[in-house]
Amino acid sequence: MNKKTFHLVSLGCAKNDVDADSMAQLLEREGYRSMDAPQKASLLIVNTCGFINQARQESYSELHRLAELKRPDQLLIAAGCLTQRYGEDVARQVPGVDGILGTRRWMDIVQVVRSLRSAQNSQKGTGVRPEPVYHLLDSNTIGTDEQGVLRARVAGSSAYLKIADGCRRPCAFCAIPLIKGTAISRPMETILNEARLLRDAGVKELVLIAQDTTDYGHDLGYQDGLAILLENLTKSVPEMDWLRIMYAFPGYVTDRLIDVMANHPQVLPYLDIPLQHASPSVLTHMRRPANINWVYDTIGKMRSKIPHLAIRTTFIVGYPGETEKDFQALLDFVERMRFDRAGAFQFSFEPGTTSEALGDPIPAALKEKRFNQLMELQQGISLQINQSFVGKTLDILIEGQNDGIAIGRSYRDAPEIDGMVFVEGAVETGALIPVKITGAMAYDLTGIPAV
Repeated sequence: MNKKTFHLVSLGCAKNDVDADSMAQLLEREGYRSMDAPQKASLLIVNTCGFINQARQESYSELHRLAELKRPDQLLIAAGCLTQRYGEDVARQVPGVDGILGTRRWMDIVQVVRSLRSAQNSQKGTGVRPEPVYHLLDSNTIGTDEQGVLRARVAGSSAYLKIADGCRRPCAFCAIPLIKGTAISRPMETILNEARLLRDAGVKELVLIAQDTTDYGHDLGYQDGLAILLENLTKSVPEMDWLRIMYAFPGYVTDRLIDVMANHPQVLPYLDIPLQHASPSVLTHMRRPANINWVYDTIGKMRSKIPHLAIRTTFIVGYPGETEKDFQALLDFVERMRFDRAGAFQFSFEPGTTSEALGDPIPAALKEKRFNQLMELQQGISLQINQSFVGKTLDILIEGQNDGIAIGRSYRDAPEIDGMVFVEGAVETGALIPVKITGAMAYDLTGIPAV
């Protein structure tokens, strides 16, 4: 077996996938080859997620799976968010792990591998298994020395481009600042250069991601940094068909950002803005912006200035102290606002966060009931909005084929989390074509190529 081979599994969000691809680039620069099958690789890496308990359990499960398959000549590295917070626990719960690499130092993957190889060689023939190598440097920020790798994950004709990392928001329920550290924006010129590289590689959609895209540039001295970045992207890559904004923070969608979205066709009329709740009381306990009037005013302003605006949001149900009145306020808010897309999470108790002192008092069955109520309401709203597109024509980015049906997305559909458009007939993957919508489901649309 070639020792310069690796098998990498990435769990969690698109931001994690970007880090995984960056590690892969560094390994390939060192002469390693990626292998689809773990048994063919000398190096096994799991880029873990540690955001909520469910994600942690998935990460442990994958680590256990690879540890059980691992041969003595293979190395297993646990990297990412889970190990940043719970490195010693990971090593204890998964005895087969050889290396622990935190998410703040993903760029040190080659250095960690070299240390592991050295330890492995020194113990060769002794029958003694080396102690795990820990690489969890004490830093309040994620590293900025990216070593020139492309901070993007390409998926077909789309690419997630990371513009910042870390977060400085005080949300009581969220462990991201504990995992990633405070917000660090990437240099604008670096982002623009990467956008040009992605354009030259045939990418048609750039999805801008960060823990909070609307905070971009704060640490670099910009005001309205995201709006400025978008203005520069439209000049640097005018050939890029779509620019999509994810993970906006309530209260930081500025008039300038709205104007950029309204005046530049490349910037999709789509905004992902996780609101988390609608009850001012719950939002205050969450340490989130609690001015619901701002939400009404800003979204009203956006809808008046940006025709056909699609808004995605996310909510948490079952937060400690959430009363029936609070939950009804959320239902009333969702019914009134009529979001195109809305996801929901049941509150997950996270040790070390500000909300830890509140405990987890709401019964699981009640959380489940509220979750189902909210999603049933949103499903009906989504269906009604989708039905309004029947007979209209939308540009669709084709992502694949299946049994004579082309599968793609409209501007209303972010990759991996929103709906799909199923188009009759064979259409080239990667094409951006006009499609007449002929049918609607709760989350997906059907159509035929427009003549």
